[in-house]
Amino acid sequence: MNSDWNKELGIKFTVQDPCQLVRKSFGDPMADDLRYVVKKVVGDDNFVDMYPNKSNNFCCGGGGGFLQSGYAEERRAYGRIKLNQIRATEADYCITPCHNCHAQIHDLSEHNEAGYHTVHLWTLIALSLGILGPEERVYLGPDLAEVGL
Repeated sequence: MNSDWNKELGIKFTVQDPCQLVRKSFGDPMADDLRYVVKKVVGDDNFVDMYPNKSNNFCCGGGGGFLQSGYAEERRAYGRIKLNQIRATEADYCITPCHNCHAQIHDLSEHNEAGYHTVHLWTLIALSLGILGPEERVYLGPDLAEVGL
């Protein structure tokens, strides 16, 4: 894993701390490990942390079955806290290690025309290794769609 692919591009990334993994389970040591991997993949200078973060980060509002509940407007209203938190970083991408976070954060951006992209952590790891296939680039914006092909 390395961040050479992003040195000249300078694309900015932030990361979502998943509730189950960080806030409710392993805490800040897990959040620190997550940041270690993210910085290795995108570059230290291209990582912008949210505030608050780690064990104090806000829930995205998509977990615990809320995505499938049928209450989309309520879910999005709750998610405004996360939406504003991501916007404040001015990052181009929000990295999500959790599938529920990914779906919610992607929907928040699309619904509110926020302009950031949402990407799975594994996608960036594969991109940094040069093994991300053309069919695995669905959530990448035009700035990353061709990187490494």
